[in-house]
Amino acid sequence: MPRNTPLRNRVKELRERLNVRQSELAREAGVTRQTVIAIEKGRLNPSILIRLTIAKMLREPVDYIFYLQPGF
Repeated sequence: MPRNTPLRNRVKELRERLNVRQSELAREAGVTRQTVIAIEKGRLNPSILIRLTIAKMLREPVDYIFYLQPGF
C-alpha cells in the first residue's frame, strides 16, 4: 500500500500500549510477523477478517484502528 493512500492505522500504537508483541498479534490474526510489520508501516491493507481479529485483540473498534487520513 503506497504511503500516499488515505488509509491509516493505529496498530503499532495500540499494540505497544497493551504490551502485545508483533508475534503474538500475528499468531492471533493468523498471519506472519512480517505481515504485521507491513500493516503497521502502512504498506499492506489487511482483509476485513484480519482487521476484525486485530480489533478484537487490541480491544478497540475497527474504525478507530483503521481510518481515513484526516481531510480525505
